[in-house]
Amino acid sequence: MDYAEIITFDPARRSGKPCIRNTRITVYDVLDYLASGMSEVDITRDFPELSQDDIRACEDWPIAMRPRPAPAGRGKGPTT
Repeated sequence: MDYAEIITFDPARRSGKPCIRNTRITVYDVLDYLASGMSEVDITRDFPELSQDDIRACEDWPIAMRPRPAPAGRGKGPTT
């Protein structure tokens, strides 16, 4: 999934928080709705501008954006 097409950052919108496309709905909003017990169907019913792919992108986004450790043996200077 190409998160850059779904999740956008705009300093003028919601203080630069990650939002779904050109909406003011943040990734955090969607994650809060899911955590409160709303289903994908509930969310898309309340926010018809969102698709199930948008919701799945919000669920996956924190994992996709986490820092990844450097591969073993790299970044530690020359080996002997």
